[in-house]
Amino acid sequence: MKSRRIVPLIAAALLVLTGVAIAAPSNGKVVRAEGAELAAGRYVVVLEDSAVAGTVAAAQAATFGFDVLHVYSHTLQGYAAKMPASVAQAVAALPGVKWVEQDRIFRATAQSLPSGIDRVDADLSTTAGINNVDTRVNVDVAVIDTGVDLNHPDLNVYTAGQKNCTFFGLFANADDDNGHGSHVAGTIGALDNNDGVVGVAPGARIWPVKVLNAAGVGFGSDIICGIDYVASRSSEIEVANMSLGGGGTDRGACGAGGDSQHAAICDAVNSGVTFVVAAGNDSSDAAGFTPAAYDEVITVSALADFNGQPGGGAPSTCTADVDDTFANFSNYGADVDIIAPGVCINSTVPGGGYDNTYSGTSMASPHVAGGAALYKAVNPSATPAQVRAALIAAGTLNWNSSDDPDGVQERLLNVASF
Repeated sequence: MKSRRIVPLIAAALLVLTGVAIAAPSNGKVVRAEGAELAAGRYVVVLEDSAVAGTVAAAQAATFGFDVLHVYSHTLQGYAAKMPASVAQAVAALPGVKWVEQDRIFRATAQSLPSGIDRVDADLSTTAGINNVDTRVNVDVAVIDTGVDLNHPDLNVYTAGQKNCTFFGLFANADDDNGHGSHVAGTIGALDNNDGVVGVAPGARIWPVKVLNAAGVGFGSDIICGIDYVASRSSEIEVANMSLGGGGTDRGACGAGGDSQHAAICDAVNSGVTFVVAAGNDSSDAAGFTPAAYDEVITVSALADFNGQPGGGAPSTCTADVDDTFANFSNYGADVDIIAPGVCINSTVPGGGYDNTYSGTSMASPHVAGGAALYKAVNPSATPAQVRAALIAAGTLNWNSSDDPDGVQERLLNVASF
């Protein structure tokens, strides 16, 4: 038994690829992600690397009469726009256009209804230094989500670094009108201040990057906007958490087959940002969901844990599952890198409060993002691939994997040595 118990919190491989040839579709073809929920009338246009995205977007919008939604210049060179399908086909055939991809719809990966800090031994980490005294971990983490409660007293929100990529982003801040992003942020970095809950990396600076709306839904083009923004701040942001997902597969090397989000993530990872993502909550192979299927991210499945201790036997606290086993909703498969607590997690919510009814791989992912933040705080020059390797190496096999559908026991996050 540990010398002290910490109230759990939260709720909703990295290969640095350089010089990868992008296999784009032929001119005139609009790419559609297999298995994805598509957004009618919305497209992502990816240009040749030598293009100046803003100039090209303005010129093509003037020629065809469509509305530009986002311009990307830090990961891909390109833009997102609303246009008829016939115009998208015409744009795809233009010189200098690599591909045009139909926009996709993504959703927060929380279910309904988590115990995790104790289970991952964050209270034993010397870097976290959890002792009910507010001494903050010097690290920056982007929460690409529904926003974050900008005024929550138990979060160190870096409001100067906020970004709203949704439709209302031109005249609204990145405040959380759903609750999912604030819950994720608390698991990552809630303050160690003897109040409410404590995060894996207490006091980490949280950058709110809003890409999902009040219903926890967003477009792929908005998510690329968030990734592009994080890449533009890669000299400051060490880790990014994406507790969201949608249908789709890894079509190959970065950007292969016209996957704009994959290309953006690859560039952001190459800039030095470690991306941690949720595996998804469909009790299915994560290979059918993105960004979980991408090799360049750390994909996290969920553990059901009700008392913060190994061994099993604890009664359920909020949902029907078995203590210390693979969460019955969690996605699985070869794309999963690590597992972390994701059932009945308590964390921060908008309005300065707390909630204990969130379950999902959305809740597991921020535990790992917090672990990545702890590692980067003491190993600032570590690459995303090195962060991934360190997290997996420090993990344990001290959990019951008998119901893990793929038969492979991933290591359970453990940050005691960080």
